[in-house]
Amino acid sequence: MASQAQNSALFSTYARSGLSFDRGEGARLFTSDNEEYLDFAGGIAVSSVGHGHPHVVSALKEQADKLWHLSNLYHIPGQERLAQRLAEVTFADKVFFGNSGAEALECAIKTARRYQFVNGAPQRYRILTFEGAFHGRTLATLAAGGQEKYLEGFGPKAGGFDQVAFGDHEAMKAAVSDETAAILIEPIQGEGGLRPVPHQCLRGLRELCDEQGLLLILDEVQTGVGRTGKLFAHEWAGIEPDIMAIAKGIGAGFPIGACLATAAAAKGMTPGTHGSTFGGNPLGMAVGNAVLDIILADGFLEEVQQKGLYMKQKLAELADSHSDSIEAIRGVGLILGIQLKKEAFPDGVAPFVEAARRHHLLTVGAGNNVVRLLPPLTITREDADLALQRMDAALKELDTTS
Repeated sequence: MASQAQNSALFSTYARSGLSFDRGEGARLFTSDNEEYLDFAGGIAVSSVGHGHPHVVSALKEQADKLWHLSNLYHIPGQERLAQRLAEVTFADKVFFGNSGAEALECAIKTARRYQFVNGAPQRYRILTFEGAFHGRTLATLAAGGQEKYLEGFGPKAGGFDQVAFGDHEAMKAAVSDETAAILIEPIQGEGGLRPVPHQCLRGLRELCDEQGLLLILDEVQTGVGRTGKLFAHEWAGIEPDIMAIAKGIGAGFPIGACLATAAAAKGMTPGTHGSTFGGNPLGMAVGNAVLDIILADGFLEEVQQKGLYMKQKLAELADSHSDSIEAIRGVGLILGIQLKKEAFPDGVAPFVEAARRHHLLTVGAGNNVVRLLPPLTITREDADLALQRMDAALKELDTTS
């Protein structure tokens, strides 16, 4: 595998496993030799409706026969429709489409700063974020996340971001200054180890923003579009943001990102302030609308909640059976995590991820010794049972080799 990576013309930015897949169907991926793998990584929370969903494939093919790309100098009907549908089911009045979560966050940051600028407070440009966050890999979103391991070697950190300790509301209040424009937070930290923000904390941040004239920005790139069993995770706390970034699940594998905002928050985003060559293209909009058809169908989100409860119950049983290896089960809906004990996995979760892969189950690591389970929202109970069997087999294998 090493020689293959060394001889590749690709940048060496990914530690690839060496596995290659030829096709997918639902929660399963198949190699060119027709070996089947159960996909509980989901492209890192991307494959919201599974691989090759017939409705999404049909929508993409139909649009591909008509028109692929059109500049945003013209009206794109599918874009108007998807924006209107998102506005109807969220807090938002306005939507900007890009191609990724990082792009959506860049737009969110710019929107917040422009809001303060056009409202007579150009000095208010700083964004407060939380330790352990991950908001993307552009220079601005890396600075927002503030993790040194991702910032190293890229020159001075982009200015205008201040981190406070996760969950420390008093520190957040103290950090607000005359230069603060907004607070940016993930309702559940994904890369940070599936750390949920308590609902009362989210409500407290909403109140703080209202008191101080700040905008509340939510990063729902990983938690949005049904992943938690609500359309968006902040709904569990009963709050509404001013701006929200989404991506991943809305495209189900097609590159789509979106920044949603209230009309007031988007006031400063006038012609020429922002743009995207490929954002909102007809192909992507056809896919996004097809995904929404599925996610918004009667009973779909309730089924995600039930699947999540079932998975969590079964994971608790797995934890009881492997109490020397598993510290805790985390998450809600179908954004779930297994926190492994550091004494059993002192070097991180890679041994478990690799063992699960040997048993034809795909998972993905996160911070704080957590293995993420991010299957398609369309999984069946049989898929869940099979995943648990393969996790059990992986842990037993590791027990015998340790």
